Amino acid sequence: MVLFINACVRKNSRTRKLAEALLSGIKDEVCEVKVADIAFPVANEDFLKKRDSLIAKGEWDDPLFDLARQFASAESIIVAAPYWDLSFPACLKQYFEQINVLGITFEYSAEGLPVPKCNADKLYYVTTAGGAFVPEEFGFGYIKALAQGFYGIDDVRLIKATGLDIDGADVDEIMGKAIDSVQ
Repeated sequence: MVLFINACVRKNSRTRKLAEALLSGIKDEVCEVKVADIAFPVANEDFLKKRDSLIAKGEWDDPLFDLARQFASAESIIVAAPYWDLSFPACLKQYFEQINVLGITFEYSAEGLPVPKCNADKLYYVTTAGGAFVPEEFGFGYIKALAQGFYGIDDVRLIKATGLDIDGADVDEIMGKAIDSVQ
C-alpha cells in the first residue's frame, strides 16, 4: 500500500497537482490521509499521560495509534506539502507528532539510538513554492531526517516546483517541467 499524506489545504493546490502527477503512475493501492481534515488531539499533560500509559502497556490496537500503524505498514509514502512561511502547514507537523510512536514506528536501542520499525523503503516529498528561496532544511530536510533517522526510509526524494509567484514567471512551464520529471 502507498500512503499519500496530503497536507494541501487549498482547493486548487499546485502541490496537489504535482503530487497527482506522481500518483498517476502508481499501480498499487493508494491510501490518502488528508491531514488538514484531522482534528488532532491537543498534546497536553492529560493526553501525554494517556499515550504514555498505552505505550507502557503495549496497547497498540488503541485508536489513538491508528495513524501510526498505518504509517508503519505502508510500503512507500508520498508527502504533499506546500512551502508556507518557511516550512510546511502546521497540520503536517501535528501528523508526524501523532505517528511518531515508540513501539510502532520506531524503538530505541540499548544505546538510546532510534531503531526503525516501518516497512516503507521510499518516501517522496512533493512541494511547491511561490518564491525561489526554499531552504531544504525548513521543510524537506525535517521530513528526510525523520524518515532516515527514525523510520529507516533511506530513499527520500524531493520533487518540487519553485518560483511560481515571481513576477513574470511562466507558471505553466515551471509546473509542466516538474510534472514531466515525475512521469
